[in-house]
Amino acid sequence: MPVRDRLLAALVALLWGANFLAIHVGLEHFPPLFLAGLRFAVIAIPTVFLVPRPQVPLRWLIGYGLGFGTVQFVFLFVAMDVGMPTGLASLVLQSSAPFTVLLGAALLRERLSPRQRVGIGLAVVGLVAIAVSRAQSAALLPVLLTLIGGLGWAFGNLASRLALRDAPGANPMHLTLWMSVVPPLPLFALSLATEGPAADLDALRAAVTPAGLPGLLALLYLVVLATVAGSGIWTLLMRRHPAGVVAPYSLLVPVAGIALSALVLGEAPGVVELLAAVVIVGGVLLGTPRPAPVAVPVPVRA
Repeated sequence: MPVRDRLLAALVALLWGANFLAIHVGLEHFPPLFLAGLRFAVIAIPTVFLVPRPQVPLRWLIGYGLGFGTVQFVFLFVAMDVGMPTGLASLVLQSSAPFTVLLGAALLRERLSPRQRVGIGLAVVGLVAIAVSRAQSAALLPVLLTLIGGLGWAFGNLASRLALRDAPGANPMHLTLWMSVVPPLPLFALSLATEGPAADLDALRAAVTPAGLPGLLALLYLVVLATVAGSGIWTLLMRRHPAGVVAPYSLLVPVAGIALSALVLGEAPGVVELLAAVVIVGGVLLGTPRPAPVAVPVPVRA
């Protein structure tokens, strides 16, 4: 991969790592489920009118939207709202990687190599270490909620994979944008049922005041930089290079998330959490399938 594309991959990791800071700020101005609904609604409205719908099976499109867009962000946003540290959230959400591999093996009969099994085992050990550490400080619930968010992401990954398998000519970026059409309705319905219309309306009124500007900027970041720009660049890189070459750069996301959270919010992870982070990142990297070797023709001398 050329240096330019490596820098683009690192930029995406930085954008996605800073995404958790934007969520932190947004949750100070909006109820969590309402914020999640706004994030996707702002993308969904122009998508419906401007982007051609990819001709993928509707069940996989809905499954992608429910897994990635609904379940993931319901539990992630609620977890951060009830005390999940911003940097730690960026790390624990990486549980989606081993979850995806395990679900692929269980539901799609994809075979796991010994290398993948070891990698998944290491990642699980790291996650358990964080859970045990948090349980001792009575903060286990946010970790469990974030893990469920990672599981939702994994189901979304499988649905998107099946969608592109059944419609190999579909545009992956169009699929990502149309996925955003699914989450707003269930997210807003959950928000109205649990957070109440009064809280949502109060948040909207406050958003148009000077005090609400940080919340609007956070929402803008989530939509424009984290979702549209980040996903767009990532999709471009995945088209140019094998997935096994590009995917490991996503491991920089928790590095950026933890570093930015420490720098901006003063969050200092404990020794156990730092060691567990190294184990998790190493396990995910080990469990990432390597690209198949490309046969190079050997010139035959006359």
